[in-house]
Amino acid sequence: MPLTKIQSLGITDGTIVNADINASAAIAGTKLSGAGKVLQVVTTANGTGFSTSSTSYQDAISASITPSSASNKILILGHSGSLDANTASDIISVTLFRDATDLASASHFATLRYESSNANGNISFNHLDSPSTTSSTTYTFKFKRALGSGTVFFNNGGSNRIILMEIAAWYYKKQY
Repeated sequence: MPLTKIQSLGITDGTIVNADINASAAIAGTKLSGAGKVLQVVTTANGTGFSTSSTSYQDAISASITPSSASNKILILGHSGSLDANTASDIISVTLFRDATDLASASHFATLRYESSNANGNISFNHLDSPSTTSSTTYTFKFKRALGSGTVFFNNGGSNRIILMEIAAWYYKKQY
């Protein structure tokens, strides 16, 4: 009767080399956890410009994703073609919300301050989040005038983009 199962404790490291493995040999996907694998990608992009003189956060661009496991992570990538603060002493502040939760809290993702001339620049953001849910989750970049009395702009000429990537969490799958 042929041998169909070998206990791993009986194999010494280096005993099996590549030449011993058949070219058609494969490991079943069900035996692999897939940790770190990108499971889904959601993208929103537009050329919409947003402006405010409010000191409360205003929505800029958002996207929603429904994680397939509460253990998975969401990688958020964002870009704005131009942030602008064009009145003396104005500061624009940008942050990221997961639904109603400010993920940057007091630190903000970006600030831009007007000094002696119009302050503007392209800006990109990234954040790895653990939403711990399998419900639809919305990520929104928001902005406000943090200081000053003028108007600030999110994407004052250019394009906006937000990309959400669900990343498979690592887990131990015991095999018998």
